[in-house]
Amino acid sequence: MKTRSQRTNTPALTRKLGIVGGLGSLAGGDLFFKLVKSRAVLADQGRYHFLFEQHPFKDILLPLDRVASMTSRKFYVFQVCQSFEASGVDAIMLPCFASHTFREEIQEELGIPILDMMAALSENIRHVADPGSTLGVLASDYVRHSGLFERYLGADFQLVYPTEQDQSAMMEAMYGVDGIKDGQLEGVPLERVHQACLSLQNQGASLIVPGMTELSLVCADLQRRGVKLLDVNEIYAAVATLPENQTARPPFKLGIVGGVGPAATVDFMAKVVRHTPAGRDQEHIKMVVEQNPQIPDRTANLLFNQADPTMAMYAACKRLESYGANAIAIPCNTAHAFVERIQAYLRVPIINMLSETISAIAEQYGSGKTIGLLATSGTIQSRVYHDAARLAGLQLITPGFDYQGLVMDAIYGGRGIKAGFVDGHCKDQLLLAAEHLCELGADVLILGCTELPLVLSHCDDFKIREHTVALVDPTTILAIKCVQWASQN
Repeated sequence: MKTRSQRTNTPALTRKLGIVGGLGSLAGGDLFFKLVKSRAVLADQGRYHFLFEQHPFKDILLPLDRVASMTSRKFYVFQVCQSFEASGVDAIMLPCFASHTFREEIQEELGIPILDMMAALSENIRHVADPGSTLGVLASDYVRHSGLFERYLGADFQLVYPTEQDQSAMMEAMYGVDGIKDGQLEGVPLERVHQACLSLQNQGASLIVPGMTELSLVCADLQRRGVKLLDVNEIYAAVATLPENQTARPPFKLGIVGGVGPAATVDFMAKVVRHTPAGRDQEHIKMVVEQNPQIPDRTANLLFNQADPTMAMYAACKRLESYGANAIAIPCNTAHAFVERIQAYLRVPIINMLSETISAIAEQYGSGKTIGLLATSGTIQSRVYHDAARLAGLQLITPGFDYQGLVMDAIYGGRGIKAGFVDGHCKDQLLLAAEHLCELGADVLILGCTELPLVLSHCDDFKIREHTVALVDPTTILAIKCVQWASQN
């Protein structure tokens, strides 16, 4: 079931929230209602866009007893969250305490935030309860024994739970036949929950804290009886409509259009790892790769008007967007001839390897240097490097016809790099072309095809006979830039 709340003439700055339904249908609906009638939404209704998704969840009728399995619940939540991410929502609401026991696991796999209901509840409690006071917690057996409330509140408050008898009666009132979860909000179920609240008050609780979202359905009735019970759905709704800058962003995720070519993709990923300042696995950058060697050959399109790779590249980028990528890297020089036409239709930026390479050369070697370009004929013909060099005030030269033939054969030939060779004949051909550019006056050589760094390495003082020249590897430059983006975003 999908429900959307939106208005015409919506301003450009909107707040899109996805609500995971199905884990407690009535409680999820109650949260949706409280969102729609919240003060922030009523004051600026055109800004907010809500997406409520509820699908069949096979374990919905199982009570959350102490040994309940969370596996199917985890998969359900993850699938709905993935759907929200693909729909372009800004943040996700998860109205389920049991699911908050594994919220961090799901969050690690997403590129948009799941708003922390426990953090919202804890912050509210700290505003209304004195430090060190006793809080009574009404939670399912599973949540009670998971340590969730101890983790968020145990350092500042004394926590008490209903007696074993009252806990058992409350579980029956919530999950039993004709219980509150089934919509029976009066009679015996309500009385049993009220008795559990009295049990907590008898233990000295000055405030009753909900650990089941269904308690919001009977919160007003219990409050009228003098029970100081918080309405978690109202609290969660209020926090969700706070300004967006109060929402923490998940860790940076780099999307990579791979397969152009395959070995160059692996080489680029290794360079990202190598240039990341990390002391353990968890400090490295998240990467998601769309490895598609079937993307039509970029050079063949540019030179001979063969199959256009634009659609395949765009589709790969859109898939990376849907996987939560914050930025996209394309470790293929020739592919950058198509980047400009794609970028306008993406929500996330493509980090332009060519412009970053030219900027790095200008910064490190100065604007007075002559730059030699070793690249495919398609890259040269597209003039993407030429245009970037011109804007930076650099002079760029390319090999003569015969020497360019050596470069192409070194890349595409039967004993070329794309065929798996990185030494011997292909290397000799590249060195001849590189020497030719040095004789034409090149001070710096760009290894302008991502296969070339598999043969020649990035360095400042490469010697070719009587010449000493700097070799610049664009994939290394791109990897360093991606690491910088990850640290800044």
